[in-house]
Amino acid sequence: MAKAIKQIKKQIHTREEVQEEAVSGIVNELANNSEAILTMIGIVKNLHEMGALDTLSALIEKRNDVGVIAVQQLNKPEMHKTIKNGINAFNFLGTLNPDQLKTMLSGLSKGLERAAESVEKQEKPSLWELGKRMRNPETRATMSMMTEFLQGMGEGISDVPRHNK
Repeated sequence: MAKAIKQIKKQIHTREEVQEEAVSGIVNELANNSEAILTMIGIVKNLHEMGALDTLSALIEKRNDVGVIAVQQLNKPEMHKTIKNGINAFNFLGTLNPDQLKTMLSGLSKGLERAAESVEKQEKPSLWELGKRMRNPETRATMSMMTEFLQGMGEGISDVPRHNK
């Protein structure tokens, strides 16, 4: 028959042994994740060089004051509208077809270039010249697109319930 265990020896680690084990674990993790750690060091170096760490440190030191100011700013009615407008803008951008938007913005860019050139030259076309421009295929295409835009916008506006203030 087996003898009963009357004494249990508890292994007590010294402080040095605990520290040595902790250092060994840290060194192993550093070796296993060296690429990520070197990338992180590069990021921190760049943040330090551009002064962002000093700014962040100051923000953390004054976090209570900064928090009070932030809450005061967020409680302003204008800020509520700004936040709602920002959300609506992102929702709107999500509904746009990227290819159509690219085409429209390309045309807008060229139109702004032409308009800027006209302003620089201080051109003031006569009514006759404006009438002749209406026969230009690009002008007619743009006018057609704008009238379609206005019609679609009108349809969208008429679908929205009116709020009288």
